[in-house]
Amino acid sequence: MRAAIEALWRAIDIIMAVLLAGMIALVFLNVVMRYGFSSGLRVTIELSRLWFVWVVMLGAAVVLRRGEHLQLSEFSEALMPRFVPILRRICWAIVLVAVMMLFVGAWRQTLANWNNISQLTGLPSGLLYLSGVVSAALMAAIALARIFGPDHGPAGTNPEVH
Repeated sequence: MRAAIEALWRAIDIIMAVLLAGMIALVFLNVVMRYGFSSGLRVTIELSRLWFVWVVMLGAAVVLRRGEHLQLSEFSEALMPRFVPILRRICWAIVLVAVMMLFVGAWRQTLANWNNISQLTGLPSGLLYLSGVVSAALMAAIALARIFGPDHGPAGTNPEVH
């Protein structure tokens, strides 16, 4: 099971790298076409925007898993060290509620916009919102693992992941 989870996160890292490289290539191609040949590819703007949103949403899940989001734990660790594991789980429960709201909203937007087909790319506009669904599902799984799993320190992450 652990190997499958690690493979999933490696695949997400690869997807993000491919999307970012593709985004850079499309924008560079469009700049060269626009300034070198006085033309451009209109599809590059929409595709790079779509890929950027996917990179950001997947990246949010990745950094949540790694415990690299901003957190302020000095006060709770200094004033109430015995309650820190409970406070962490409460924080993860709040994160779970927030990402479930993201999931529901993004799912509704995905369904509402799936039949809106882009004139430039021919892709459904719902793909933009689908990134929120995928990201929220990943973050909800992380939050559930942190709530019900063992406590691993200040960031709430497993040191073996790094």
